[in-house]
Amino acid sequence: DRIVLTKTDLLTTPQAQHRAAHLRARLHALNPAAPVLDAAAGEAGPARLLDCGLYNPASKSPDVKRWLAEEAYAAAQAHDHDHDHHHHDVNRHDDRVRAFCLTTDAAIAAAVLDLFLELLRSLHGPKLLRFKAIVKLAESPDTPLVLHGVQHVLHPPAQLPAWPDGDRRTRLVFIVRDIEERTIRELFDAFLGTPAPDRPDRAALTDNPLVPFGGRDR
Repeated sequence: DRIVLTKTDLLTTPQAQHRAAHLRARLHALNPAAPVLDAAAGEAGPARLLDCGLYNPASKSPDVKRWLAEEAYAAAQAHDHDHDHHHHDVNRHDDRVRAFCLTTDAAIAAAVLDLFLELLRSLHGPKLLRFKAIVKLAESPDTPLVLHGVQHVLHPPAQLPAWPDGDRRTRLVFIVRDIEERTIRELFDAFLGTPAPDRPDRAALTDNPLVPFGGRDR
């Protein structure tokens, strides 16, 4: 992801520059991993704009750590949790958009992953602004699956020949609007089979006739 600011050279007053700094801070909060490039300062060249996919164009190999940017989302997640303890105004735009990362050491069966993603998109598709993940599959734990999508659209997955480093956890990064992190976390935990009191398990979610699989948007 990249965010490009244009015409910043027109911001010549201290007040305008202050507003620009505030805008940068807001953009970083909305997408912590996306570099904010200043076109007027020459930062938005072809290399910076095009070198943002899974594969490193120089080495032709996957650069999952840079692409997933899990640490940036985890830091934002911790900041948001601290912020919630002090103040929360749901009318602010920034508070409607959240970025967070879910992780698990467990290997996930391909069928379970498909069910989770299908139900997630069915229930919350329009609110999924960005999704990307690296997943340890139970059927092939040594060759992780890479996923990314926007709203209802999930791009074809890519299976890597091996883990890119020693971190073999499943990591799912989300940028969402008007969904609490807890909502997606609890859904994910239910599909993983994580026990929790007073919460539906995977069978209840997929077999409930009142919430049919492939249900409607909310």
